[in-house]
This record gives sequence, C-alpha cells and structure tokens, in this order.
Amino acid sequence: MAVTEPIRNKHQVRELSNYYLQRGQLRNCCLIVLGVHTALRVSDLLRLTWEDVYDFARRCVRESIIITEKKTGKTRIIALNGNAMRTLALYAAQAAKRGDFLIANARTKKAISRIQAYRIIRAAAEALRIGRVSCHSLRKTFGYHAWKSGISPAVIVEIYNHSSFSVTKRYLGVTQDDQNEAYMRLSFSA
Repeated sequence: MAVTEPIRNKHQVRELSNYYLQRGQLRNCCLIVLGVHTALRVSDLLRLTWEDVYDFARRCVRESIIITEKKTGKTRIIALNGNAMRTLALYAAQAAKRGDFLIANARTKKAISRIQAYRIIRAAAEALRIGRVSCHSLRKTFGYHAWKSGISPAVIVEIYNHSSFSVTKRYLGVTQDDQNEAYMRLSFSA
C-alpha cells in the first residue's frame, strides 16, 4: 500500500481548497477545508453534524468543535480558524439543517462514505496535478504546515493524539530538504 504524503506547497493547498468552491460544490469544499484546518481523521469529519459546527439559536458558525474521536475515544476541542468559519458560513447558507450530517449525501441525507470522500479529494488533486493525495493527506498537511510555521512538535503530537513523537514525525513527512534548511538557517554569528 502506498504511503500518502502531506501537501507541502501552500499554493497547492489553497488550490485544492478552492477547487470545489469555484464550482459551487460547497459540501466538497467544506470536506477539504475542514480536513486541512482541523487535523481530524476522515472518520471523525464524516460524523460531524450541523449542530457540531453551527449554532442554530444564534444563527452563526461555532468558533470551535467539541468532538469525541472515534479511534481514541478522547474528547477534543478544536478551534476553527477564519478560513474554516468562512467556508462553513457559505455552506450553512445553503444547507444547514438540524439533525443533518455536515458532509451528507444529498439523496439519502446520511454521511457520505469514506470511499466517496476519497473520490472527492482524489478528483480535485488529479485535476490540479497535485500528486498522491488521500483523505489522510489532509490531516498530514495540517501537521506539516503547523510544524513549518513554527508550532512546537509537542503541540502537534497533542493535536494528533499520538502516543509518541516518532509517530508524528512520520506524519510530518520531514524530507532531506527540510533537514538541509535547518542546517542553513541556524547561525550563531552576529
């Protein structure tokens, strides 16, 4: 089985996030945007309901998601950044209904399958010629860019709920170029 990698190029992440937005397919756009901005596993993304992300009483997108992870059973609070909140607000204007899944099949109203999520992500990646991308690439992309922007690896381990840094290290997809950059950037001269 091939190992998926994070999307290392920020421009490609933006292109992937905008691919379905430009086509008016807000559900698919939301899947990708939340995937790269929350670091949730696809199994947890697909279980989200509108009540998890939208406050119907106040008629606005929530600032955070509270979720119990399917795999670990741990409860997490995930802050939603501006990109995620804007995408959810656009999508909510056309689709928010109490009791519905966020990433739902239009016909059955059930959550789409993991296979369908993969097809959505893969179709956009292929159209944009991004390379080997899967559902898990979105989660890995979050960690890679968090790390590159200076977020402590210890914090990333906590976000991922990994048992050790060695697991997170594989997710980050550290390349020889990343290692070379560390050598070149460090200087003790005045």
